[in-house]
Amino acid sequence: MPVPYSGETADPLPAWVPEAARHYLAHVEAGRSIRALARGADVHASTILRQVRRLEGRRDDPLVDGALRQLSLCLPRARPPSKERAMKIDRSCPAEGDLAREGLRVLRRLAEPRAVLAVAREMETGLVLRDEEGAAPQRLATVSRSIAEAMALKDWIAAEDPAARILRYRITGPGRAALRALAEAPAGADGFAEAQRPFGAEAREDEAAEADGRLRHMRSALGESPLAGLARRRDKDGKPFLSRDLVAAGERLREDFELAQIGPRVTQDWDRFLSGSPATGRGGKTPSGLGARDRVAAALSDLGPGLGDVALRCCCYLEGMESLEKRMGWSARSGKIVLRIALQRLRRHYDESPHGQMIG
Repeated sequence: MPVPYSGETADPLPAWVPEAARHYLAHVEAGRSIRALARGADVHASTILRQVRRLEGRRDDPLVDGALRQLSLCLPRARPPSKERAMKIDRSCPAEGDLAREGLRVLRRLAEPRAVLAVAREMETGLVLRDEEGAAPQRLATVSRSIAEAMALKDWIAAEDPAARILRYRITGPGRAALRALAEAPAGADGFAEAQRPFGAEAREDEAAEADGRLRHMRSALGESPLAGLARRRDKDGKPFLSRDLVAAGERLREDFELAQIGPRVTQDWDRFLSGSPATGRGGKTPSGLGARDRVAAALSDLGPGLGDVALRCCCYLEGMESLEKRMGWSARSGKIVLRIALQRLRRHYDESPHGQMIG
């Protein structure tokens, strides 16, 4: 429940801020007493005291400390920041809808095996990497520092060593629970209006297709991509079935896809998606989202309907080989061959693309 700060003043903090953090900020920054907070929350004063002490101890984590310092600027009775402090905190707190979308994208990546979020102390962007034994880390996604701070404050991620120069965060138990909740949330739950739905049999078929897409995507969100599994396999010469550059090309497509916020409905009319029709899905409305959408459209258009559909299903929707082969009517074990051809074409597209290096 939001903590009132004074009289009729509306709650100045974003809705996603945990209750314990609200109590901490109200006590430390706004000067409210422990007993007053306890009366407002209808709990014992010792409960508020434990919350305050725990948050104070967590400030050793630079992301948690940064989130609390940024949120303190939202309070009406907070002290004005010094020049040096204001220069370090020049970003706004993420809105609840932005945290839900970005949190879902980043948590999906962190739920994959051996995935970590690496954040340098003075950098405004973090990287989700996969630690591979005996090889350089593979980049999976980027995340803004404000989103990473919010995720740390909500205890979705935790640092292995808060004193390290390069901080490494892994998904926590609460983070996995949040991932399941975000993956199960209905489309449009973050405040965006949904398109008008059809009636009758067409509506039932549409809803069934969307439900199947959500369930399949939710299952894959808690595992790893088909590319990672194929990359561990060996061909008859003992070489990896998918080389690192092919996996990187597929992961680049997936990162753009997730940034564009494209929904499962897109696969039902792939040609209309490539044509840029406004009825092709719920694409991202931010400049970065629109740019990512254009990059996805350009890549899939270059691959063509056959290879593009395979890349879209395997790289973006994380559909497994067995399901793909059944859907496409192919013989067993033929899907991975087509996928490798698609990734080779995709790598060539990115090598020749005017968009330059990977996003972020």
